[in-house]
Amino acid sequence: MTATHFVGDTGVLLGRTLKHVTRSLDTIITTAVTPIALMLLFVYVLGGAIDTGPDSGSYVNYMLPGILLITVASGVAYTAYRLFMDMKSGIFERFQSLPIARSGVLWAHVLTSLFANVISLVIVVGVALIMGFRTGANVLEWLAVAGMLILFTLALTWLAVIPGLTAKTVDGASAFSYPLIFLPFISSAFVPTASMPGPVRWFAENQPVTSIVNSIRAIFAGRPVGADLWIALAWMLGILVVAYVASMLIYRRKIS
Repeated sequence: MTATHFVGDTGVLLGRTLKHVTRSLDTIITTAVTPIALMLLFVYVLGGAIDTGPDSGSYVNYMLPGILLITVASGVAYTAYRLFMDMKSGIFERFQSLPIARSGVLWAHVLTSLFANVISLVIVVGVALIMGFRTGANVLEWLAVAGMLILFTLALTWLAVIPGLTAKTVDGASAFSYPLIFLPFISSAFVPTASMPGPVRWFAENQPVTSIVNSIRAIFAGRPVGADLWIALAWMLGILVVAYVASMLIYRRKIS
């Protein structure tokens, strides 16, 4: 099967899944609402009681990277949901009877997730700017942040494909995202890890969200990123590769 065939088939299937999103924009709005509510809560209610250090600037600057990751984690739940509904509707069996690239079905869902999450991220950043978020990052640094968020979205979306293919109920398909949404709360996203008790601090400093948050925060603040960037990239690429391979193996078993 040629690359042109794969790209063409994926494009057609992508148009189908994008229609589902554009006809129900409430899913994008819902994805953005929870992170925005958290941002309002932490900045205007809890932020004054949190000491983030003398060089961290305003609290909205400090916590925005974590909010962006929560936005993505909330959004990928809809990927698992849409994929699950396709599996149950029998549309996959219909696709098998057509001469199309089989993996294009999954890629269409993944790219739709990327499209929807980018819109949600833009909304959240817009609200953060209204709330006082400021950065001296230049265009290249903004592109670096965007690249990290896109890679993070792809990694979590391929992870979402697994429950979308294997869940027994619609609740089970989307519930996998709850731990992902909770993970930033046990990281450096909202408070410095130095303030945490020993075992919690160890976990927070050695889980992927902390290195990703620290990297984005450093880029926004114009500080050297250091080793956090390479640790973050290693985590995201590792999750992406493992999730992609697992998803394709499960998918092939499902359609065989």
